[in-house]
Amino acid sequence: MNTRIRLKLIAATILVCALPSLPAMAQTAAKPKVALVMKSLANEFFLTMENGAKEHQKAHAAQYDLIANGIKDETDTSNQIKIVEQMIVSKVNGLVIAPADSKALVPVIKKAIDAGIIVVNIDNKLDDAALKEKGITVPFVGPDNRLGAKLVGDYLAKQIKSGDKVAIIEGVSTTFNAQQRTLGFQDAMKTAGANVVAVQSGQWEMDPGNKVAAAILNAHPDVKALLAGNDNMALGAVAAVKAAGKTGKVLVVGYDNINAIKPMLKDGRVLATADQFASQQAVFGIETVLKAITDKKAQSTLGGTVETKVALVTKDSK
Repeated sequence: MNTRIRLKLIAATILVCALPSLPAMAQTAAKPKVALVMKSLANEFFLTMENGAKEHQKAHAAQYDLIANGIKDETDTSNQIKIVEQMIVSKVNGLVIAPADSKALVPVIKKAIDAGIIVVNIDNKLDDAALKEKGITVPFVGPDNRLGAKLVGDYLAKQIKSGDKVAIIEGVSTTFNAQQRTLGFQDAMKTAGANVVAVQSGQWEMDPGNKVAAAILNAHPDVKALLAGNDNMALGAVAAVKAAGKTGKVLVVGYDNINAIKPMLKDGRVLATADQFASQQAVFGIETVLKAITDKKAQSTLGGTVETKVALVTKDSK
């Protein structure tokens, strides 16, 4: 009996001594945790982005875990800041962010970097001056929005004449991608000799885009085209053109190539859009984060731009 008791005590002692090492072993073997923080999930573009990221994680489940979040609408900047703060508390290893505002997100991104999180920027580029002011560098992975918008604008230019009046429905005006798309549209319209009579923000959303389009059509009844900074606003513009009884008389273009726009491309209600391959944008960002983590790169060594593709889409595109 004494021998048995001694053996049990020895076994118990070995087990107790082993326990403290278990969390450390688990921590060493843990996969990196990557957070994807997007803009409005009410926008089909970002749902497509999220689905692409989830499919990538499923195919690489042994390599990393994914936490995907979005905000209720394109202007819900304060909530996006809160989500990033939550990810800091959750101690994620990497953050891939499509910022709702190019400047307002920079302070919380610095906070994430200071917490040791690798940060990569997608979709909407963070403001270079704001990053410099905070002393941080964040690589941007995404398309050339100005080029994409110019492709769409150049296609539209073939359908209008020099001197024709056109208007631009811009995204959130403080965002870099909205500004770049407006510049791309303006580049194309200048080359075509078109007269840009208005540039107004539709906040990236369908309803505000509809209201802006209706106001432009009312103020400029002879306008020949509406250039929308994304397809959500283009959907609103199409509805406004129909309500004004000008279907076929006022051309509409968009940007994003969401599924909802495709029937309108086929029947001519929308002339063209740009595909920036939403399902792959987050994946490119995630892969950039994972490589930095694997290579043990410091955020300060990351920077610059990884340009991804953008393509013109019309009814004749395959």
